[in-house]
Amino acid sequence: MDSFDSDGVRIAYIDVPAVGGTGDPVLLIHGFASNHAVNWVNTTWVRTLTQAGYRAIALDNRGHGESEKLYDPARYGSEDMAGDAVRLLDHLGIARADIMGYSMGARITAHLALDHAARVRSALIGGLGLHLVEGKGLPSGIAEALEAPAGTKAANPTAAAFRIFAEQTRSDLRALAACMRGSRQTLSRAEIGQIEVPVLVSVGTLDTVAGSGPALAALMPNAQSLELEGRDHSSAVGAKPHRDGVLAFLAARP
Repeated sequence: MDSFDSDGVRIAYIDVPAVGGTGDPVLLIHGFASNHAVNWVNTTWVRTLTQAGYRAIALDNRGHGESEKLYDPARYGSEDMAGDAVRLLDHLGIARADIMGYSMGARITAHLALDHAARVRSALIGGLGLHLVEGKGLPSGIAEALEAPAGTKAANPTAAAFRIFAEQTRSDLRALAACMRGSRQTLSRAEIGQIEVPVLVSVGTLDTVAGSGPALAALMPNAQSLELEGRDHSSAVGAKPHRDGVLAFLAARP
């Protein structure tokens, strides 16, 4: 992977050229405890986009993958992580890109669309619906489960699942705990209503983490909803209907 300095934080990324087509850039922002490979390469998103004629760029968020690990929750605000994405675009000389995020990455994408609209051609918000506003979704105890000694019983099944996933991805558990404590900012309904770029909200119908996708899309003036039938938070990201829906959206957006 390549890397660059994002205001003092080393951020790793990949930049994969399009196979023909226009080469329009799509920046991919992964979810919590994941990384660019798990979220976007292994699910065939990078291949799907590049073969469809798009340039696929994917970063490892701070605290994740091969990017620098930080242990202060204050360093993981959504605005800070959105800043990493903007500075990556600057580093690559890209004025404007389609931005696609999943789960935590969708939260970052929404902040980008609100605060850096000139850099966002469209926003693809996956695995996050109305809980972006309501602040619900994940239960407490995840950060504590990540910090606990191996073999410690987690407070709830979701916390236990995140600990297992973080270990499978060989993540820095202490950095993830700090991220969990610092990155769960919400946006108000009024702020969501100010997002005017084209938006696609994609949520599985069995997703108990995200909240309603259609309800979130209804708050924005230029948004549409893609409901992924029979998919939950984990299985929606790489689902073929998700990929097909995103490609159709990208082909139709201005």
